Amino acid sequence: MNARSALFDIYGDHLLSRGEEAPVAGLVRLLAPLGISAPAVRTAVSRMARQGWLAPVRLPGGAGYRLTPRAVGRMREAADRIYRRGTPPWDGRWHVVVVERVAERAGRERLKSALGYLGYACVDRSTWISPRPSVELESLLAAERIGAERFRASYDGDAHDLAARAWDLDGLAAAYTEWLGRARELVRPSDRDLPAETVFAIRSELVHEWRKFLFVDPGLPAELLPARWPGRDAAELFRYEADRLLPAAARFVDCCLAGSTGRPSGRS
Repeated sequence: MNARSALFDIYGDHLLSRGEEAPVAGLVRLLAPLGISAPAVRTAVSRMARQGWLAPVRLPGGAGYRLTPRAVGRMREAADRIYRRGTPPWDGRWHVVVVERVAERAGRERLKSALGYLGYACVDRSTWISPRPSVELESLLAAERIGAERFRASYDGDAHDLAARAWDLDGLAAAYTEWLGRARELVRPSDRDLPAETVFAIRSELVHEWRKFLFVDPGLPAELLPARWPGRDAAELFRYEADRLLPAAARFVDCCLAGSTGRPSGRS
């Protein structure tokens, strides 16, 4: 886990509900149990500020960083996807986006990565589909200065076949099965007597590995997935363990933001 990824996890999973900001010293304390050094934390927050995700602020605990409005929007949307909240029923229609030609290879790769993160699959060089429109699509197209036509359309063929051709469902199923095995090993030891710092580290790794599915799982409706879909078991395990480990992890976060790791009394 690198410092930048860990900071995205910490801000999205803990700091979004705690004023969207933290002192640098608090961030250093939070990332220490994850094996991330203080210089790496400071370098990462500076980089995220240059990229428009964080803004420097003065806080009672010293110099710190606050989420920008762009980052708040991205992290709230990501949280809904991570915890699978508020997914509306599918109406059977697809959101189709036909983008204009991008001449530069770097721009094409950047657009491909960004649209994939938003849940779109490419069905030819310029046409992308998703079972539902992303709230971030407009801001993405504006940031990349790319024009696009958008449609809501029904598909006359077999929707299951279309989904299987547009997304690597076999590969995604294998990834979920592998994640389930690793997650069960990670949370297997009883954590009743573990320090809150250790519980925080376990939960952070669980969330970090689960968050990777944002980049590969478009959140297809149940109607388009195989009957025995391992993603359902994986989501159930993640929600249960993330909720179970949260109280102790949250105590550690609060101690770090208050200026102490609380190790002497940080039992879960």
